[in-house]
Amino acid sequence: MIKSESRRQTFYLYLFISPWLIGFLIFALYPILSSLYYSFTDYDIIHPPKFIGLANYTEMFHNELFWRSVKVTLRYTFISVPVQLLLGLGFALLLHQSLPWRGFFRTAMYFPSMVSGVAMSLLWYWIFNPQIGLFNYMLSWFGIHGPAWLMNPDTALYALIIMSFWTAGSGMILFLAGLQGVPASLIEAANLDGAGRFRIFLNITLPMISPVLLFQLIMGLIDSFQVFTQAFVMTQGGPNYSTWFYVYNLYTSAFKEYRAGYSSALAWVLLIVVMLFTAVIMKLSRRYVHYEGGSRR
Repeated sequence: MIKSESRRQTFYLYLFISPWLIGFLIFALYPILSSLYYSFTDYDIIHPPKFIGLANYTEMFHNELFWRSVKVTLRYTFISVPVQLLLGLGFALLLHQSLPWRGFFRTAMYFPSMVSGVAMSLLWYWIFNPQIGLFNYMLSWFGIHGPAWLMNPDTALYALIIMSFWTAGSGMILFLAGLQGVPASLIEAANLDGAGRFRIFLNITLPMISPVLLFQLIMGLIDSFQVFTQAFVMTQGGPNYSTWFYVYNLYTSAFKEYRAGYSSALAWVLLIVVMLFTAVIMKLSRRYVHYEGGSRR
């Protein structure tokens, strides 16, 4: 009787999760496995795929545009991600204080993160306009003649990096949640011992919110490796390939050159690189990230 009841419950379990399971198999697992197979083929979407072994991967590492996209993406990542972390943490520390209109400012800081990527790109395309843009207009207040941001190979990438800081509010919300989880008793004890604000932040606050910092770092890294919308809407990878991001290179190979096999190889290399970076960060985090129950092992 017990076994029949257990089987009945198991049957209902799989019955209720079957819509999700079928959707996952058809729309997630099958495309993933298909892309792995296509990465070893010459496939132009129109004709049947032709197996060519590691030729796509070999060509990739001898392709100048591939290395250019890697360089652009890494430069964007190593500047944008740390600054976004610092801005998010800084705003969180500020808005964690007892300030008037604190709720309003928290909402205002987070609101830009809710804007879609295309709308945000169009807005910043106008802001960086060299003739009528807001950015150059503000620089003119100080007697500075602003550059043609998105039309100059020397400044286009940095314009997109500046644009990325606009969404620092999403990180601020997570840091705020972490700050609210810091026990007040530890802060009070440190104050009684005569510790200053900087020492309290360095020795108590920062270790307590280190799991949030780790999460933000990994997610920021993954997001920066997948930058596409800004380059597609605002620069089309230019000028002179200065914003030729990795995913934009992947998109161009797949949907402009119709090289689905080569673009699938690009996608799998990106996945491996992201996994390697994440593994290294998680390995290092064992020394620097602290949890309430002790360091993660």
